[in-house]
Amino acid sequence: MSQSAFWLILLCTAAYGVLHSALAAERVKAFIQQRVSTRAYSSYRLAYNLVAGVTLLPLAALVLLLPDRTVYRIPAPWVFLTLALQAAALLCLFLAFRQSHPGEFLGVQQVGLTPRQSENTTLMTAGFYRLCRHPLYFFGLLLIWLFPIMTWNLLALFLGFTLYILIGSRLEERRLVHEYGEEYRAYMRTTPWLIPNPLQLLRK
Repeated sequence: MSQSAFWLILLCTAAYGVLHSALAAERVKAFIQQRVSTRAYSSYRLAYNLVAGVTLLPLAALVLLLPDRTVYRIPAPWVFLTLALQAAALLCLFLAFRQSHPGEFLGVQQVGLTPRQSENTTLMTAGFYRLCRHPLYFFGLLLIWLFPIMTWNLLALFLGFTLYILIGSRLEERRLVHEYGEEYRAYMRTTPWLIPNPLQLLRK
């Protein structure tokens, strides 16, 4: 039973990724923008994030309720090291989120603005963004893959999320190139994609 649960969770996580990648696509946003008022469209990112949160609940239910088996447990004393690294990753994730203009990231700041006004944003290249172009994704991946107990259900969920992040970050970069042009291309040439390079701190 746990094997069928693994594939079901992996499939549902892939569907989650496809849905949210589609909703973030420029064509879909342009289609919606043409069919709703400017005021309504200003809430699109906020609605997108709410949908992302709500549709995550069925995935969590599958992981918790479907039959499951343990793949591995990290034994002591190594588990204390992984827990410490998880805590550090969680702290860095929080700090990187604070640096990413939380109101804009969540979509709250854009509510009531025109599309032109909401596009007037500055490319973030300081702080954690000096180490890699997607620090939120990096610390998020560290957090999930350092779990001290891995089950088949969690493994399916984490594999699905990892694939979603790898593909989604590339799709996101297409949008950023379109939005910032040569400024983002120059940033791509000097800053790693996902795996941080501490030497970047010495070069700038």
